[in-house]
Amino acid sequence: MGADRFSTSARLKAIGQEAQARVYRAAAKRRPPRRNKLTGRAALLALVLCALVVALAYPTRQYIAQRSDIADQRREAQKARQRVDELREEKARWQDPQYVRTQARERLHFVLPGETGYNVAAPAPTGDAAADHRTTNEAAAHRPWYDNLWDSLDHADAAAAPRH
Repeated sequence: MGADRFSTSARLKAIGQEAQARVYRAAAKRRPPRRNKLTGRAALLALVLCALVVALAYPTRQYIAQRSDIADQRREAQKARQRVDELREEKARWQDPQYVRTQARERLHFVLPGETGYNVAAPAPTGDAAADHRTTNEAAAHRPWYDNLWDSLDHADAAAAPRH
């Protein structure tokens, strides 16, 4: 009986496979044959689009660069106009004799006839500060130039350092 069951199950399996193959063949006959997804027209369209992109890339880039240059030139022209306006205002101020007189007094220390002009000078160092300064100068005269340079850089750096 064991052999009978094996042969029955084997026969049923073979019958099932044959039925399945017939169903697939019948379904394949009913539906139309598969087309390639990329047809000739689609390929031509893709080629034309690529050619257009390549052909328009450089002119588009040039157009954008030129627009940027135009914007830069407009900004520079606006700055130049503002500078011209400032210079015109300054020229108008210099046309006024009172302004010229004031500027001569401030910048050139001019005095009018009958006035006395004074220049205030900083007081000379006295005492220990003068002696220290003289000693430093005498010591610097006997050292190599690069030591003096380095010391001056150190002093300048110490003077520029922020104090907290």
